[in-house]
Parts: sequence; structure tokens; C-alpha cells
Amino acid sequence: MAEQHPRAWQRMLSGRRLDLLNPSPLDVEVEDIAHGLSRVARWNGQTRGDWAFSVAQHCLLVEELCGVMKPDLPARWRLAALLHDAQEYVVGDLISPFKAAVGWSYKALEKRLSSAVFLRFGLPGELPKTVEAQIKRGDQAAAYVEAIQLAGFEEKEARRLFRPPRGHDLSPERLPLVPQDPESAKSAYLERFATLQSEMQGKG
Repeated sequence: MAEQHPRAWQRMLSGRRLDLLNPSPLDVEVEDIAHGLSRVARWNGQTRGDWAFSVAQHCLLVEELCGVMKPDLPARWRLAALLHDAQEYVVGDLISPFKAAVGWSYKALEKRLSSAVFLRFGLPGELPKTVEAQIKRGDQAAAYVEAIQLAGFEEKEARRLFRPPRGHDLSPERLPLVPQDPESAKSAYLERFATLQSEMQGKG
């Protein structure tokens, strides 16, 4: 009898079957990404509000902050910021301490999925180091804002852990965070994605 291998693909609502171990860009659809991310909770759901603060909202915040910190950032790299956690639509959002415990095998899986997403939407599978660094700064700034407004951190602790950039207003008055229901978060994500793709094509 032939050996039965465990199933390594997931069926999406679009009908695509994405192989998690060997993902193809052809099996990636933005509607699946937006749907999944709008239903994945940041901070393992340990946030204030009637709804979880979703990864979709987090990605929108990171993209916005990247634009605030570098106003001349091209649309293609802002799209990369919006998609920086797209792989979590299939693997979920593991908090950083758990990722550290799991180790490099999980990071390799994330990287393969992320590369497939980037390639699907006209970006390089591996981003330039300068772009990666810019998105990382936006990610840290977003984590700082979320930690204070939603996750119950004191400002001093959040500043030490997430090292937000200096010289930028990250106050609740400037960046108020209101967790949205999944459908609203999904719609906002898809709308921003369409805008950035249109900007890319307009300059292409």
C-alpha cells in the first residue's frame, strides 16, 4: 500500500488550494488574503473593544505609518507593507515569543508563503533590505500604538519593547485605533490594495 502523506494544502473560499510547503503564486488571491486576515486577531485577541483588532487592520496601519515616516515611498513598496503579514491568512498570527520558541522552521515556512504572495502581485519574492527595514520600522511603530491603545501596555514598557521612531506623532489623537468587524476590515483592506495597485500601474 502506498504511503499516505499528510495533507499540506488548504482550500480557500475562492476555490484555490494553496500548498503550504510549496506555495505557488498562482494559487494566491487577494480576496482570500483579505478574508483571512480580517478574521485573525492581533495579540491573540487580548485587546480592548467589541471586536478583535485584526491583522488586516494592523497591515493597513503599518502601510499608513510607512508613508508617514517616508512620504516619498513608492506605491509598490507601500503595497509590500500592506502585504507584509499576508502569509498569516493561512498560518495565523503567532505572537513573537511563540515564534521564537518554534524556531527557524516556522520562519522558513512564513518566508516561502510571503514570497509567493509578493510574486503574485508584481513584487520581488525577496524585498530589498532597505525596504524590509522601512517596513520593520512601520511594524514596530504599529505594535507600539496597538500596545498602548488596545493591549494594556504602559507607555514606558511599550516604548522599551517596540522602540517606536522618534520625531513622529503616534498619539491616540493622531492615530486612534478602533477595532472593526471582519467585513469592514476586509473591505478597507481590499480598497487600499486596489488603490495601491492602481498607483503602481499608473506609474508603470
